[in-house]
Amino acid sequence: MRPATDTGRDGVDMYDVAILGGGVVGCAIARELSRYHLRCVLLERFAEVGFGTTKTNSGIIHAGQQTMPGTLKGLLEVRGNAMFDRLQRELGFGFRRCGELVVASNDEELASLAKMKADGEAKGVPGLEMWDAARLRREEPNLSHHLTGALFAPSAGVINPYEFAFALAECALRNGVEVRLEHEVAAIAPRPGGGFVITSTGPGVPAGAPPVEARFVVNAAGVHADQVAALVGADDFSIRPRRGEEYMLDRRLEGIVTRLIFPVPTPASKGILIIPTYDGTIMVGPTAHDQDDRFDVPTTVEGSEEVFAAVRRLCPSLDPRATIAEFAGLRAVSSSGDFIIGPSRVPGFFNVAGIQSPGLTASPAIAVHVTELLGRAGLPLVARDDFEPSVAPPARFAQRTHEERQALVAAQPLFGRLVCRCELVTEAEVHEAVDHGARTLDGVKFRTRAGMGRCQGGFCTSRVMRILADRLGVPFHEVTKRGAGSWMVLPMEPAGEGPEARKEGAPCSDA
Repeated sequence: MRPATDTGRDGVDMYDVAILGGGVVGCAIARELSRYHLRCVLLERFAEVGFGTTKTNSGIIHAGQQTMPGTLKGLLEVRGNAMFDRLQRELGFGFRRCGELVVASNDEELASLAKMKADGEAKGVPGLEMWDAARLRREEPNLSHHLTGALFAPSAGVINPYEFAFALAECALRNGVEVRLEHEVAAIAPRPGGGFVITSTGPGVPAGAPPVEARFVVNAAGVHADQVAALVGADDFSIRPRRGEEYMLDRRLEGIVTRLIFPVPTPASKGILIIPTYDGTIMVGPTAHDQDDRFDVPTTVEGSEEVFAAVRRLCPSLDPRATIAEFAGLRAVSSSGDFIIGPSRVPGFFNVAGIQSPGLTASPAIAVHVTELLGRAGLPLVARDDFEPSVAPPARFAQRTHEERQALVAAQPLFGRLVCRCELVTEAEVHEAVDHGARTLDGVKFRTRAGMGRCQGGFCTSRVMRILADRLGVPFHEVTKRGAGSWMVLPMEPAGEGPEARKEGAPCSDA
């Protein structure tokens, strides 16, 4: 049995914990808390989880040797890295330990790598090796020949971060966590007798719905975490969004490098790297430019020039003309420079803020750490014996052998109908994505890769939209890219009621 909780208004049980923010960190916390007999709710402003910083993440699981010793980042990064093999087995998201190379161009940089190796070993990073120029050229022959050596970290890897967030949320949901989408927190007020009353707005909030009441609040609101904290007077830190532009290259460059390639961290290198993604494409970036706007994420000519100038010093064959997609995201840089995790000066209100890189790597360890802190603050952590850690992995038709594909088609003919030619995504996989929570075009894209290939959705967009419209029971024009306001097409208007007819004085219909 779950422990008794206080009751809110009208005698309804309060939630034990309300998690604000459905990025990868909020979803990891939700899943961790679902191991216990607790009543928890996750509130997310977007139409699906993982649609903020998570979906524009570089998708790197860092080894840990590059983070400054003595920081909370460094501690939780190494712990988190070690948790991903088990998490991948349980949740089935795309993950591969490809290793990373931090490459040097001169003797001074080689010396800094030796110190980085010592720092990493002190933190417990496994398997660190120094490679000379000959070994580097043998292992990665397409890298520039001016490079003089590298530090190799085999425990680093690449991941599909949005798949990870979806799987965490689905697991939490199956284990009893309530997930409320399109719920933007507007106000948080202390509740008489303890706890909080949380008022939300947004398309997902039913008219007249009562606010959420919870004993504890976990603020995992990303670039908005300081604004959320200010709602309860816990405004003793600030967040500055840092925009990073990244560029995805055509699949024909697959294999040009096989490991993550980092420059030695210097002001000149700007931290721009080469990423062989889990799905085989090469991604380059990100830039790092602070800004005040927490929503605007443009890509720029200057950003592209900055990225390719940096990566071509590492690998001259990388050509900006191979770019098939570009995007930008925001990192939540705290005023402390480190993660801000723990109880605030307001009892019961916990901040999980400033979670920039390596936040994805640290996320499962952050979830355990936050759960332990909540337990020390009085949250009863009674383990469930019926916790189910696993969710079914996606079919990934493109990654199957010929024989496996034939078996899938025989069992379900929709596997024999392609929706996305570039990435070999089938109708069955789109339906599966909807079964697992996709409600938008991006929700399908991030679960299946439909629209991520060379034509960037030119072939598959209308096909995916038709399936979504049929499955969700909505008109075709109501299918959105990523939620409210991101329409893809306009509804057809009756004859004589279009814009030209209206210019001529034709009456407008209220339909």
